[in-house]
Amino acid sequence: MKSTPLTKADRELVLAARGALRADMNPRRHGVGCAIRGESGRVYVGVNVEACGYGPCAEPIALGSAIAAGERRFESVVAVVPRGKGAEVLSPCGNCRQLFLDYAPDAWIIVRDGKREFKARAKDLLPAAYRSGFAVKAGNRAGRNGK
Repeated sequence: MKSTPLTKADRELVLAARGALRADMNPRRHGVGCAIRGESGRVYVGVNVEACGYGPCAEPIALGSAIAAGERRFESVVAVVPRGKGAEVLSPCGNCRQLFLDYAPDAWIIVRDGKREFKARAKDLLPAAYRSGFAVKAGNRAGRNGK
């Protein structure tokens, strides 16, 4: 998988995700924060929502917020978990990787592998993936089977 080092803008996105957790965090219910930078440059944040049975990850909440605000193309995404007084990058789960493949295949996703943080394109994080076709509906160019 091709990866790229983080930039200053990426580090700022990490801080925005951390800020989402700090805004009104209930550590028993909100343990992950996410920040997404749209093509417009605006940053959208979200936190996971714990509930009985299932609670959505922070990533779809942030993505939904961005889409509701009219954003259709995305530059970069990061999720974080609190660590001490700071935050640590959290690689997206399989469901979130599929979500970004569907809605933001060319977005940079900031991930962690051991102690190393880097970014890779959403489409590279899920090789041989199922293509749902939702990307076309979201306004991205890559749809079913990447066409």
